[in-house]
Amino acid sequence: MKQTSLVLEGGGMRGVFSSGVLDYMMTEDLYFPYVIGVSAGACNALSYLSRQPDRSRYINVNFANDSRYINMGNVFKGKGMFNMDFLFNEIANELVPFDFKTFHDIDERFVIPTTDCETGDVRYFDNRQEADVFTAVQASSSLPLVGVPVKLAGYTLLDGGIADPIPIQKAIEDGYKRHVVVLTRPKGYRKKPFRAKLTSKLVYREYPQLVEAMLKRHEIYNQTLDQLEALEEQGDVFIIRPKGHEQVKRAEKDPKKLNMLHEAGVAAAKHQTPLLKDWLTHSLPVKVY
Repeated sequence: MKQTSLVLEGGGMRGVFSSGVLDYMMTEDLYFPYVIGVSAGACNALSYLSRQPDRSRYINVNFANDSRYINMGNVFKGKGMFNMDFLFNEIANELVPFDFKTFHDIDERFVIPTTDCETGDVRYFDNRQEADVFTAVQASSSLPLVGVPVKLAGYTLLDGGIADPIPIQKAIEDGYKRHVVVLTRPKGYRKKPFRAKLTSKLVYREYPQLVEAMLKRHEIYNQTLDQLEALEEQGDVFIIRPKGHEQVKRAEKDPKKLNMLHEAGVAAAKHQTPLLKDWLTHSLPVKVY
């Protein structure tokens, strides 16, 4: 476990699958010394690291149809589709309280990728820095075109999934030899080229490097999937992901579909945990189909 990282992909409401995986991990007391989560993965990591099972699912299911949380109309008002202020303030402090004390007392390192609008490069923040972790998570979760850039540490930031959609390489560079990776897309998925080029150039005319990063995102994503498959073959990566039919839209609002996706995440983790524990103990390749 000491040399093992936990890598969490984003994907908007598809991240409810990951919350199911993490909820089951909590029941098994499976905590990793290094957690890196991007976008929705970073949001899920907060509840995981604060030891609050079912918190992420509860928020996404019970507030999916609350216009204070998800509201496409806000995009046309210059606000984000996902109301981050509502999520990180009213929900976190009042409606579904976040356990700040437990989170601040954890030993785990928590890393959050964001994308620098000026350069199009990835910027990493973590809970060992002075920068506000919650603002970093907010930035990492601010989706392009439907989200609002976030200011932090002198940078203007957006969704970390633009520059580093599955941040396995950062975990490797930080010295971790083995990695548990939770994906939100099924095996065989490959991202297609970005289609909103003209819209992006108009919306982000002040940030041409950001637009370039958005246009290259599918290449980075697919290259990372190839890297993951190679690492899985040699036994350095253990992947948990949904099946083909276990999918929802990025901004899914149907509570039934979201609950089913969460249940799928719990079931996947429950099924693979014996294999995962064996992999953690024996350092051998484990193929899961």
